[in-house]
Amino acid sequence: MSEPYHQLLDATIQHLKDLKARGTRFVAVAPETVKALTQPVPLAGNPAAPARSLPPARPATASPVPRPITAAQTPPASLPNVATPAAPISPAPQAVPAPSSLAALTPADKTAAIENLRGRVLACVTCQHLASTRQKVVFGVGNINADLMFVGEAPGADEDRVGEPFVGAAGQLLTRIIQTMGLSRETVYIANILKCRPNTPPGTSGNRKPTPEEMNTCVPYLQEQIDLIRPKVIVALGATATEGLLNRSGISRLRGTWQAYRGIPLMPTFHPAYLLYRDDPGEKRRLWEDMLQVMEKLGMPISTKQRGYFLK
Repeated sequence: MSEPYHQLLDATIQHLKDLKARGTRFVAVAPETVKALTQPVPLAGNPAAPARSLPPARPATASPVPRPITAAQTPPASLPNVATPAAPISPAPQAVPAPSSLAALTPADKTAAIENLRGRVLACVTCQHLASTRQKVVFGVGNINADLMFVGEAPGADEDRVGEPFVGAAGQLLTRIIQTMGLSRETVYIANILKCRPNTPPGTSGNRKPTPEEMNTCVPYLQEQIDLIRPKVIVALGATATEGLLNRSGISRLRGTWQAYRGIPLMPTFHPAYLLYRDDPGEKRRLWEDMLQVMEKLGMPISTKQRGYFLK
């Protein structure tokens, strides 16, 4: 097949994945599109070659030019089995251009895109149970041109009150880790899988883990942040952040091994809160070894003192 064909196919697959991540279950296919798919086409590069037929179209769940069903649309009469999803109660996360297109954004356009995304996130009430209990939406903070991005789980009580990620005890430890690397919160970018604090039952304290449904709803916002910022390295802080980005569990097994997210090197490591809970020099050293790998990946200088932290 030709290169344009593969580019179109890849774009279609990515678009369908984005639709699925946003909760779309069905995509309408016009009858003329289905008919066109069954027509014979000449072999590429040889007009004289005999035509061949494409395989029969699959049931109407996708289209070569997919388009989401909105509340104002109804399925074609010829497709009675295609259901129309309920109208969303707030604007759903929108798909962004491919990263290669975003790389050409001017600084002003990039800033405008980030602010547009921030506005949509702050107005989001898709998860009504979270929107009704939150104090502030926690969008993200730092340098939108950062080479290094940290991704955590979800806002806690302190973050919900302030509207900024990692400002509690675990956030203070993360700040010290960043500073020990020779960086600052202003030179990196920090965000979470969820933009709202997971609500807790009345009379309880602490923080609960986000549900898979909550993460699936909110992750497209984070995907758009990452595509706009285009960091050189992502650090996933803890099991939930790793699961939300990679759809894989087992932080003890994945920690310290390079992964990839949307083409960007990703380092899973412990959440700072875990180190506060364990207060184990050995676990602190393991996290620091992960940060040394991150520094090496970024081409940062590493001093003898930095290499010796938490060693007996």
